[in-house]
Amino acid sequence: MMETIQNKPEQKCAEKPQYELLKEEGRAKRGVFHTVHGDIQTPVFMNVGTVAAIKGAVSTEDLKQLKTQVQLSNTYHLHVRTGDETIKELGGLHKFMVWDRPILTDSGGFQVFSLAGLRKIKEEGVHFNSHIDGRKIFMGPEESMQIQSNLGSTIAMAFDECPPALAERSYVEQSVARTTRWLMRCKEKMAELNSREDTVNKHQMLFGINQGAILDDVRIDHAKRISELELDGYAVGGLAVGESHEQMYHILDVTVPHLPRKKPTYLMGVGTPANILEGVERGVDFFDCVYPTRNGRHGHAYTNEGKINLLNQKFEKDMRPIEEGCGCPACQKYSRAYIRHLLKAKEMLGMRLLVMHNLYFYNNMMEEIRDALDEGRFAAYKAEKLYTMSQNEIHHKHC
Repeated sequence: MMETIQNKPEQKCAEKPQYELLKEEGRAKRGVFHTVHGDIQTPVFMNVGTVAAIKGAVSTEDLKQLKTQVQLSNTYHLHVRTGDETIKELGGLHKFMVWDRPILTDSGGFQVFSLAGLRKIKEEGVHFNSHIDGRKIFMGPEESMQIQSNLGSTIAMAFDECPPALAERSYVEQSVARTTRWLMRCKEKMAELNSREDTVNKHQMLFGINQGAILDDVRIDHAKRISELELDGYAVGGLAVGESHEQMYHILDVTVPHLPRKKPTYLMGVGTPANILEGVERGVDFFDCVYPTRNGRHGHAYTNEGKINLLNQKFEKDMRPIEEGCGCPACQKYSRAYIRHLLKAKEMLGMRLLVMHNLYFYNNMMEEIRDALDEGRFAAYKAEKLYTMSQNEIHHKHC
């Protein structure tokens, strides 16, 4: 099946642009992104499977049932554990994890830079120690592209530095200039890797990353500069790392208009259902976040009536599903009382059911967003969704 998926779209990509803008409502975009592993309907939420698996014992078969379009894996983590060269030998990440739809790999940059005490940044790249066994590792633009090429992901992210949101201006400016130079090296290296005979995916795409902390002028200048490089897509990075929601929305307001409208825009590591609705309104196509899986593993369920904590005593004898009318496997069969019992008993099934519900909730919400954009009623949908969730969050806090 993999071969047919990989060979067919090659002709399709030649006939039409990679990204087709189907509908617009204000700055919100409804599109379709054609890839060698199938089409991605946007706006889309990418389900985070850091080490080639969704935490919570969720299989790739489950992901299809949960309406997952794109799975996201982590370059750094797969490099240090099992190893990208081994995965290449085994046929690439798609074959390894048995997933025939698109995969996006992040560059490893964010993880490397979060190892503040263990790393040293230079122009050629970053020297750091593995968080697993302490061994010395070097990663620069070329190394990141090589690892992602070995993995054979559909979309590779450029290697960048993610400066703290509230860093000093002089540091941010130097960092962003270096990220631009690194991006050019990434582009050059990917072109070379895609032309090699033994490359897993010769149609691998490259997304560049806009940085600049919360400095409007730096963000705008960087967006203009990287837009000239004619990449396959563009991400806004370095947000949701310490700034307020208002600051994040402001940065999107000033930055996104300077990125190519006819290319996908990806807001990295964001966020809550409300963050996603606000991002879509500002022209964002791609989102990813660990919230649905992480919160699910801690007993929290996302619903249309806000977030609920199933560990609360009041759910002990509640035989209703997590959410009435939800089509996820958990809500089809199991009660709040049973899932709470599993969590309390430290049974893995409890985490699995909640993670599946949360991923379904997110993916289903993205489907509703796309339908609303198709029908020209996104503004009304957004207002109603935010109002319902906020009213019920207030209610749950007082219960």
